[in-house]
Amino acid sequence: MSPIRTQWTRLIRFVAAETAQVHIGEPVDPKLDVGLAIHQRKPVTAYEIVGSALDPTAQVTKNVLTVKELLAPLSREEVGLVRCLGLNYADHAAEANLPKPAYPVLFYKPITSLIGPEVPVTIPKHVQPVDKHLPDYEVELTIVIGKAAKNVSEADALDYVLAYTAGNDISFRYHQMAVSQWNFSKGFDNTTPIGPCLVAAHAIPDPQEVPLKTVVNGKTVQDGTTADQIFNIRQTIAFLSQGTTLLPGSIIMTGTPKGVGFVKKPPVYLKNGDDMNVWVGGGIGTLFNPVVEERGNEKAKL
Repeated sequence: MSPIRTQWTRLIRFVAAETAQVHIGEPVDPKLDVGLAIHQRKPVTAYEIVGSALDPTAQVTKNVLTVKELLAPLSREEVGLVRCLGLNYADHAAEANLPKPAYPVLFYKPITSLIGPEVPVTIPKHVQPVDKHLPDYEVELTIVIGKAAKNVSEADALDYVLAYTAGNDISFRYHQMAVSQWNFSKGFDNTTPIGPCLVAAHAIPDPQEVPLKTVVNGKTVQDGTTADQIFNIRQTIAFLSQGTTLLPGSIIMTGTPKGVGFVKKPPVYLKNGDDMNVWVGGGIGTLFNPVVEERGNEKAKL
């Protein structure tokens, strides 16, 4: 099996100022932190890509478009399924006073939880007040599967990766700690940011050397590296593909390093008005999302 090779190195999905339509493209500036630039309201331009983000043969054109609104790099429909690993960093297990798992701890999120850059993370009414339900941040390197993978070996696992992006696994600790299954406490609508871009797998040859951090209200609360993962990217893909087909577009959130809020004394939790961002290295960049507590019937655009 050969690795997936895309013509693009970084891919963004956006509404273009010129057309008011959704496009995909490669940022003109190869070193630009797109999420940071958009947050600072700086101009961002991209070479239009013709084709699908999930098609490795999609062509980068010379047509330059201006980003009016940055969207999640994949739509909910393209993603289809969100797999997540819990307790996958040694330092995070230690801070939570929990033993390292013998096998990857898998849970799922509904695609209705996914949002893009700058979209508010909405704390639902039923998980308020926040000082009881403890909404929490979790920066995660996120895998995008590029071709159907079943019974994959660790040696071949990276050949099935299309790209990587950043994710923020917002978690509501009261419900999480009340039961053994985490899907409910980590799957509320509009609570899982991904983005700001995809970075092609060929541009991150070693996914175990990727730094990642979380900043809340200007304070760095997580600062780790994927080198501390208990189950690395190869092991994760191989394990999850046993007897199970991982479909193109599906994503795998691979766990978070130490620094989460609920283990701190006193606990730190997200609340209305918080300014939150996660950053992942390797060219992925910064994913900004404010926090709001639900008051009415808010709707988010992916």
